[in-house]
Amino acid sequence: QSSITSEVKLEISTLLKAFPGLSVKYKIFDKIGEGTFSTVYKAIDIQNLSETNSGKTKWCSPPIKNQQQNKKNNKMINGNFSSSALSSTLSSVSIVALKRIYVTSSPQRIYNELQLLHSLVGCPNVAPLIDAVRYEDQVIAVLPFHKHADFRDFYRDLPLCGIKIYMYELFTALSFVHEKFIIHRDIKPTNFLYNPFTRRGVLVDFGLAERELEPDHQSCPCFQGGLTQDEIAPINAIPAKGYLKDDQRSGRRANRAGTRGFRAPEVLLKCPNQTVLVDIWSAGVMLLTLLSRRFPFFNSSDDVDALIEITTIFGIPEMKKVSQLHGLGMDSSLPKLETSKSLGGLIYSSIALEAKEGDTLAEDSPAWEVLYALDKKGRPDMNSKLGQDYKDALELLEQCLKLNHHERISADDALKLKFFDSLRKKRNDGFMDDIILD
Repeated sequence: QSSITSEVKLEISTLLKAFPGLSVKYKIFDKIGEGTFSTVYKAIDIQNLSETNSGKTKWCSPPIKNQQQNKKNNKMINGNFSSSALSSTLSSVSIVALKRIYVTSSPQRIYNELQLLHSLVGCPNVAPLIDAVRYEDQVIAVLPFHKHADFRDFYRDLPLCGIKIYMYELFTALSFVHEKFIIHRDIKPTNFLYNPFTRRGVLVDFGLAERELEPDHQSCPCFQGGLTQDEIAPINAIPAKGYLKDDQRSGRRANRAGTRGFRAPEVLLKCPNQTVLVDIWSAGVMLLTLLSRRFPFFNSSDDVDALIEITTIFGIPEMKKVSQLHGLGMDSSLPKLETSKSLGGLIYSSIALEAKEGDTLAEDSPAWEVLYALDKKGRPDMNSKLGQDYKDALELLEQCLKLNHHERISADDALKLKFFDSLRKKRNDGFMDDIILD
C-alpha cells in the first residue's frame, strides 16, 4: 500500500469534516480519481453493506474472515494501523469507491445519475449503485471498487486475443446498458476499468448518461433520410465569406456531451436525434486505438478540428453525405482530404511508422504482428490464421465507425460477429484464454 500525499490526506480530512457521519460508515484511505464533475475516493465499507433490490442482492462485499481479522479491521478503522498491516488487511474487507459529486452540479443531473445507476443492476460488466448518502448539498454515490490497470500501461502490449477479450467485455456492458435504452455518452478507456490479468472489465461513470428519447421527426432531416443535393445551397451561392450580421435562423441545439476524440459525427454535427449508437462509435475509436497502438488517436481541440480529423480518414465526399443526412452543407479547400483511407491501411501505417522511428515498441511487442497480418494497403493475408483474425477485427472496426449512424452496428449484433466466435464458445464452456499479456 503506497503512502498517500499530504495534500490527499488534507482533502480527505476536509471531506470528513464537511460530511458528518460519513466516517461511521466508511474509512477513506486514498484518492483514486478526479474529473470535471466529481472526485472518487477509495474506502473501507465499515458496515459491510449489502444493498438489495426487489429481493435480489445488488452487490455483496466479501465477509470478514474471522474474529481475529475483525479486531484488526477495527484497529485500522480507528486509525491505529500501520501501512503494511493495512495492505494485508485490504484483501479481506469490503473496499468501495466513494464518488463525491461536486455541489456545482445541478440537482437534476445528480438525480439522473443516481437513478440510472440504480436501474443498472444485474450485469458484472457494469458497476451498480450500492448506496447514496447526502448531507445538505453534499452527495456521495457508493460503488464497488474494481481493481484495474491504467489503460496507458497495457494498450500497446495487448496481443490480438487480448484486444478481443477487452472489446468483448466492453460490448457486453454496452449491450446491457443499451437494452435499457440508456446512452452512456462518455465511452472512453478511463471509464472502462479493465484488468488485463483477470480479463474482466467494468463500465463506470454515468454522469453524462441519459435515456434515449423518441426521435423528433421535425428536428433533423436524418429521420427521413437527409436532404437531397438540390436542397443544399451550393457554396458559390453565398455572396461573400463570413457570418451574417443579423442571422434570423434558429441555431441548432443538441446534446454535445462527451470527451474530445470519442464523439460521434452526429454529435459533432449537433443532431438532436442521438441514440445509443453514439456509444458504438466511441467503442470503435477505442478498438482503433488498441489496433494502431496510438492513444489518443484523435486529439482535436474543438468540434471543427474533430470533423477535419474524421475527414482525413473518410474523405470529403463521405463527410458531405453525412452532413447532408443531418441537413447541413460542407465544403473544404484541402485537396488531400478528397480520398478516403482504409482503416486497415491506417493501422498498418501507424505500426510501420513506429518501426521507422525505432525503439518505440519492444522487440517482442505483439504490435509487430500487424506487419505480418496486413499488407501496406491494410489488406489481410488470408493465407494465415493471423491474417484471418485481423480480417475479423477490421470487420468489427468498420461496422463501428460508420459515419451514418443508421448503418452502425448495435452492441448485440457486434457480439455475434465472427471476431468473437471463439470467445463465445469459451465463455459458454466456462473458461478463457490463459495468455493475454505476453
